[in-house]
Amino acid sequence: MKTYIHELPDWPRFHWTAESLTQGLSSVRFKQGQLLGRMEALGFSFQKEAVLQTLTSDVLRSSEIEGEILDKAQVRSSIARHLGMDIGTLPPADRNVEGIVEMMLDATQNYHEPLTKKRLLGWHASLFPTGHSGIRTIKVGAWRDDAKGPMQVVSGPLGRERVHFEAPAAKRIDQEMAAFIKWFNHDDKSDLVLRAGIAHLWLVTIHPFEDGNGRIARAISDMMLARSENSQQRFYSMSAQIRDERKAYYEILERTQKGTLDITEWLDWFLGCLDHAFDKAWNTLGTVLRKARFWESHADAPFNERQRKILNKMLDGAFEGKLTSSKWAKMTECSQDTALRDILDLAKREILMKDSGGGRSTSYSLSI
Repeated sequence: MKTYIHELPDWPRFHWTAESLTQGLSSVRFKQGQLLGRMEALGFSFQKEAVLQTLTSDVLRSSEIEGEILDKAQVRSSIARHLGMDIGTLPPADRNVEGIVEMMLDATQNYHEPLTKKRLLGWHASLFPTGHSGIRTIKVGAWRDDAKGPMQVVSGPLGRERVHFEAPAAKRIDQEMAAFIKWFNHDDKSDLVLRAGIAHLWLVTIHPFEDGNGRIARAISDMMLARSENSQQRFYSMSAQIRDERKAYYEILERTQKGTLDITEWLDWFLGCLDHAFDKAWNTLGTVLRKARFWESHADAPFNERQRKILNKMLDGAFEGKLTSSKWAKMTECSQDTALRDILDLAKREILMKDSGGGRSTSYSLSI
């Protein structure tokens, strides 16, 4: 009896019931267009901020799925630098942060370029720049081998492990990946959103690397989704949504890998997860949209450079603590009197409001 789909004689001839996916695909395509249209209506600088925020979330949450917690400031700094954005002083990024950022940006910014074995091996090497996954030494920048036994996904305590999945033998990987890469680069006229779901499933089923397969599979999905939009702009995060639905993700993945080559159920789940990612994007990008609306409504109002700097920090949610004239003076390198004049001018225009309560220092908040 065959246990896994990669053992079936027709592997990898996936098929699905298109009628069962029509509603989910239509919803995703509608929300995809709606989000892209809304964000493209913003100015270029706001688009870049939205992309920075989305990609930061994408990198952080994709790593969280694998149990790796990255430093948010380092991730944001690395992405901003690669995108040529000036966002002030941020800490330099570690090599492992740089590596996953470079992989994600290559997948989404260079989505139109062919996927190749060399490119995939380069992604893997960038994920593990020290040749280690945690404290384990792993084979980096190469397909896995079976030197340590078959590649299995297991859970449970030592001695009572449960095998969720066993990947194809290492000797099959070259042939399997050649077929996958050929399919990925060939336009078979099927919907590219569905192809993103197929690509994810196919890659994690082959499991070509000793570690990092999930992150690379999600990058490949993002690459195909970018092709579906013909855009480098990323305004939603599939990885963040998979992280939120991690239990359901692993359940449907195991069920599919132990099932048949009819992957309708998997694609239906993938579309639903993607649909939720679009809904979540409006919350994630709320800060950017709020900031855009503010500057649009005050397009003709005069602001000096100091006021713009502080207002942008407050609108970004990057202002720590309460706003006082002393803090304003320090952050803008001006006198206390100048700081107070700046603040009172904004208060008079009802952009800032005085906080309730007393204390030694009067503080202010945005009134919007």
